[in-house]
Amino acid sequence: MTVELWVEKYRPRSLDDMIDQEEIVARLKEFVKNKSLPHLLFAGPPGTGKTTAALALAHDLYGEYWRDNTLELNASDERGIDVIRTRIKDYARTIPIGEVPFKLIILDEADNMTGDAQQALRRTMELYSRNARFILIANYISKIIEPIQSRCAIFRFQPLPKEAVIARLRWIAEQENVKVTEDGVEAIWEESEGDLRKAINTLQAAAAIREVINADTVYEALGKVAPREIREMIEYAVEGDLLKAREKLRVLMYNYGLSGVDVVKLVHRELISSRSPLRLDGITLADLIALVGETNYRIVEGADDEIQLTALLAKIALLASRRE
Repeated sequence: MTVELWVEKYRPRSLDDMIDQEEIVARLKEFVKNKSLPHLLFAGPPGTGKTTAALALAHDLYGEYWRDNTLELNASDERGIDVIRTRIKDYARTIPIGEVPFKLIILDEADNMTGDAQQALRRTMELYSRNARFILIANYISKIIEPIQSRCAIFRFQPLPKEAVIARLRWIAEQENVKVTEDGVEAIWEESEGDLRKAINTLQAAAAIREVINADTVYEALGKVAPREIREMIEYAVEGDLLKAREKLRVLMYNYGLSGVDVVKLVHRELISSRSPLRLDGITLADLIALVGETNYRIVEGADDEIQLTALLAKIALLASRRE
């Protein structure tokens, strides 16, 4: 039996099905209504609906002929100048099928295109503008050369809000008869950070492990340490029990296989979290965060992970004792 990826199974097929990004969807619908659009550049973080919006636009624009009129390329694989000179030019020369007077060329991950390929693309966009429109999709718009940016209408996608992501996850869970607890949904949201694709994939991975998805199941599916493990280590340091804090640190590093940088990032996330066991004033917390940054720098530069992290825990204990 074929197991379908939920992220593809529940991908919106029309602009009407897209969640959030209302302003962008409204502008794209005007293009569909008028059957006319400029070259487009979709920019924003991963998992915010850029590729989905491009494909949904093609569906709505061409209807049943959308596959015949759409060329989708992933520029991270086909990013050289030869692709621009041959495949894209050959496709752009052909006449579209149906009422829309142009074809659509979607270049996903266009920010991975080489400089030469982008220079060739800028001229291609001008020469074949009668028969073809381009949609360039990029995570980092700064990597797209200015001449191409100036030829496109730019759409900036924002990370999806928590409410929209959670609502979509609960809807998918309902369709798949999967039970998700409140802390499970919160854990998926925290790990996805607005990336809906990652959130849906995490939900599917967790559903393959347990019938009921809670926070522990989510972290197990991701192969990550639960935040409470980091929290316990910090709490030991706050209470002044440095030996227990150090023992917890060794468990994290050797049992879970975390690197020093991994631990530092998790500690940083817990310190700025609303659930942090530290209740320090702003100045003390600022000093501590600066120390976390210094520890990270030392580890990256080659200092011993365990020694530097033990020193970090000692500093947390000192700062906590000053508060009392």
